[in-house]
Amino acid sequence: MKRRDFINKAGVGAIAAGGVLVAPSVVHAKAQFKWKMVTSWPKNFPGLGVGANQLAQMINEMSGGRIKVKVYGANELVPAFEVFDAVSKGTAQMGHSGAYYWKGKNEATQFFSSVPFGLTAQEMNAWLYYGGGMGLWRELYEPFNLIPAAAGNSGVQMAGWFNREIKTVDDLKGLKMRIPGLGGEVLRRAGGTTVNMPGGELFTSLQSGALDATEWVGPYNDLAFGFYKVAKYYYYPGWHEPGSTMEAMINKPAFNALPADLQSIVLAACKAANMDMLSDYMAKNNQALDTLVNKHGVKLMPLPDDVLRKLKQLSEEVVLEVANKDPLAKKIYTSFNQFRAQVSNWSTLSEQAFLKARALV
Repeated sequence: MKRRDFINKAGVGAIAAGGVLVAPSVVHAKAQFKWKMVTSWPKNFPGLGVGANQLAQMINEMSGGRIKVKVYGANELVPAFEVFDAVSKGTAQMGHSGAYYWKGKNEATQFFSSVPFGLTAQEMNAWLYYGGGMGLWRELYEPFNLIPAAAGNSGVQMAGWFNREIKTVDDLKGLKMRIPGLGGEVLRRAGGTTVNMPGGELFTSLQSGALDATEWVGPYNDLAFGFYKVAKYYYYPGWHEPGSTMEAMINKPAFNALPADLQSIVLAACKAANMDMLSDYMAKNNQALDTLVNKHGVKLMPLPDDVLRKLKQLSEEVVLEVANKDPLAKKIYTSFNQFRAQVSNWSTLSEQAFLKARALV
């Protein structure tokens, strides 16, 4: 008995009669996985960068340290706009970015970030999780060796910072503006010149006059970048990004190498990060807006209705053209558009009607 107890405690298996060593029973330690996450955001940037950090932390903690994710900000491992390729090739196992940056890969990627006059954050989540959107997103990314997941949302954004007033549609003509995705194409058709550049370059570009205007996110992020120092007018609403989803993209072979429980943990962490970021923006945006207006004297301006009507008309044209690029884009557009028509009725009856009632004096 003593001999058997010793062997069991030692964990080296059993010794057969006659003292012959037989195959040991080895207790395997659970495998650990070290992942890199590359992002399109400046390191530790409020909202976006912090959201990426929190996603990594949740994966680390929820897995009990079995997955350890190290986060790299834009340009630390790869440039901001090379995140997609880095994860696709396996240079990093995970990325955090916005799907509209990858329209050069397939223009339909833009449906999974934000569509002008499209879905709010709540509506976007409903489409992704319960309206078929997530399945279509995975189908779109399949050829690139990627598994996508929603991993953040900024809510309704601002229309942006301008160095001149926008009174009519004609004021958009010749305007040099940083605005990505479908919104950028809409502005171009309205007569503007669109530029896409990482967030870290926007302040100096406005300051030097290389840009006349820029959109970024909203007060929370815009205050952090100090745009109030180099632009006079702050316009709303964010017609181009009514509910911008941030994505986590996962290298498919890396994901498939995980056991089932860790795969579930990664996806659950993405879903938690999606809600967490939206809550963060909702809590911080008004605080930052108060500082911008009352401390820094920012001129808060609404875009005129006539300008919004023209932008909406152009938006419908641009989105339909993207839909007609290929059969998968058409399938995504049809799903998105049908869901928007369906959910808009309820949003008008519930959210919009309530907000109008709450504003009564």
